[in-house]
Amino acid sequence: MMVCILDPKLHTPMYFFLTNLSILDLCYTTSTVPHMLTNICRNKKTISYGGCVAQLIIFLALGATECLLLAVMAFDRYVAICRPLHYIVIMNPKLCLKMVAFSWLTGFSNSVLQSSLTLNMPRCGHQEVDHFFCEVPALLKLLCTDTKPIEAEFFFLGVLILLIPVTLILISYGFIAQAVLRIRSAEGRRKAFGTCGSHVAVVSLFFGTSIYIYLQPPASTSKDWGKIVSLFYGIFTPMLNPLIYSLRNKDMKDAFKRVLPIILFYKK
Repeated sequence: MMVCILDPKLHTPMYFFLTNLSILDLCYTTSTVPHMLTNICRNKKTISYGGCVAQLIIFLALGATECLLLAVMAFDRYVAICRPLHYIVIMNPKLCLKMVAFSWLTGFSNSVLQSSLTLNMPRCGHQEVDHFFCEVPALLKLLCTDTKPIEAEFFFLGVLILLIPVTLILISYGFIAQAVLRIRSAEGRRKAFGTCGSHVAVVSLFFGTSIYIYLQPPASTSKDWGKIVSLFYGIFTPMLNPLIYSLRNKDMKDAFKRVLPIILFYKK
């Protein structure tokens, strides 16, 4: 985030989106991981009701925002590779800002809707969530009423937030693959496929595990398997994003070398 802000050469749409993704992942993991680690280290594994509600709202909001932001980033790469001469015109600052704002606003709107639907339903029995953190599928298993209507509503929201963005991402990378195949240089094709391949792998991991959890009835998901799968989109994917999008990026590494002396100077 600091490198993207301090280096003028990285003031481009791609790194503007990467900065937003970094902020998002930082907040996304901070909402669940610290408390999860605390529970692992102590015998009494609890969370207050208010803490659970806050965790649910933040987790849903940032998860939905990431789905849309990844689709925006795929569109940016499509324009950069398939329409390079029109890139500056198409990906102008106003459009970039609108797409990012739309991602954040839609993510938080989705969170408010899903959270209100989940928390207003009657719960019964032991008020214990058998999960690493508070999320919708785990909380639905505590309900003592017919969950089919609310599951249908969540399925519809899941299609909007998960399936539509991943479809757009796959279409974008399909056009990108066609453009890369037209590159005459074998080295150029190998480098492009290596970069795009790593992006697709991370996106597939995030969307694949999220779709597995959110687009099937909670009763059909094994508790232990559901907890393991949720770690992939909740922890592992945000951990991989900096490695894939930043540390494997030559421009980012060069910018870091330019910015590091400035940071060290100000520290002195």
